[in-house]
Amino acid sequence: MHLLKSKAVLTALAVSAGIGVAACGSSTKKSTSSTPSSAATTTPSVTVSSFTNNFSAMAALKPLATEGKGKVAAILPDTTSSTRYVEFDQPDLAKAMAAAGLPKSDIIVQNGLDSDSTFLTDAESDITNGATVLLIDPEDSGTGVQVENYAKTHGVQVIDYDRLDLGGPADDYVSFNNVEVGRLIGQGFQSCVTAWHVSHPNVIVMRGDPTDNNATLFAQGYDSVLAPDFASGKYTKVATPAGTWTPTVALTEFEQAYTAHSNANSAVIPNDENGAPIITYLKSHGIKANVFPTTGQDATLTGLQNILSGYQCGTVYKPIYKEAQAAVALAMYLRAGKNPPSSLLNGTTTDPTNKDQVPSVLLQPEWVTPSNMVDTIVKDNFVPTKQLCAGSYGAECKKYGISTT
Repeated sequence: MHLLKSKAVLTALAVSAGIGVAACGSSTKKSTSSTPSSAATTTPSVTVSSFTNNFSAMAALKPLATEGKGKVAAILPDTTSSTRYVEFDQPDLAKAMAAAGLPKSDIIVQNGLDSDSTFLTDAESDITNGATVLLIDPEDSGTGVQVENYAKTHGVQVIDYDRLDLGGPADDYVSFNNVEVGRLIGQGFQSCVTAWHVSHPNVIVMRGDPTDNNATLFAQGYDSVLAPDFASGKYTKVATPAGTWTPTVALTEFEQAYTAHSNANSAVIPNDENGAPIITYLKSHGIKANVFPTTGQDATLTGLQNILSGYQCGTVYKPIYKEAQAAVALAMYLRAGKNPPSSLLNGTTTDPTNKDQVPSVLLQPEWVTPSNMVDTIVKDNFVPTKQLCAGSYGAECKKYGISTT
């Protein structure tokens, strides 16, 4: 999930959804500075399924570290739109770089701190200081395009991390399959409606920021799942707020919809951060557990606790350690002038603005409920169980077999 602000720089961008998955050989856009390895050189290979939470797969890439040159710089968007950037992306990217053999002096991991100008300045400074590969995840797609254009003029390769910067010349893209994220939200909502015995769902269908391509793809996924239920009259769509990634704005949108439609008894919400204040609002209005289905994404601590307590149906779990390692692995190939293997670049993504087919690493998300928390987020130590099960949540953890020892 990402926050993407609507700013003047985006006015020239046509924001429409599109994602295609195909064999990488069919891509029409190539990594511009990757040079085929000579037959005498053995290039290490990793796959999208290589990455585990002990980061052991990265050691296979150490030969690339000695062949390549320059720094690898990663720039994240902010510290507020999702807890993931500080808790997972930042440390996991640094850990993956070190595990792949990059010396400390060649590792840069920064945060744009919710500022387009800071993000751009960081990128320019990194290039001046010797970065040869950038991993970028700006809040504003237009800022990302500026960075990519600047990098290209300086011979620096760029990987779009987690979200595609529309219309830009990025070499590659690393993310989860975002339409599948949306499908999981839609399917999870359906299952929850049945389990919680909601006889006729009157649904507020919420969205992320409409200028964010990821938000568009999430909605494409859950809209496709729920469309037959709305068309048949099994469900009723009572409101579709404009969309945002700012939790306070999401709450305002929900309050307005809920006030206007007093019969609303469920909500499709695209991430945990937006859902958290909405659930607090519902509790303040006397809504009890397991009666008002809501959804989420990112497997945040608050989201997981809302699931355990029966106020959220589930969350889409995206193991950030896999995404960070995949992005760094891709960067190591590009830094060494090697073609990334098709076992890593396992698909393409259509840029809806310029219609380019961008070579992509597309990872698979998973829907998490109380019944599979032990086998997913607990197994991966994604959220420490002592935090998850603190206070009143201890009883819920015990109920679902989650141990803090």
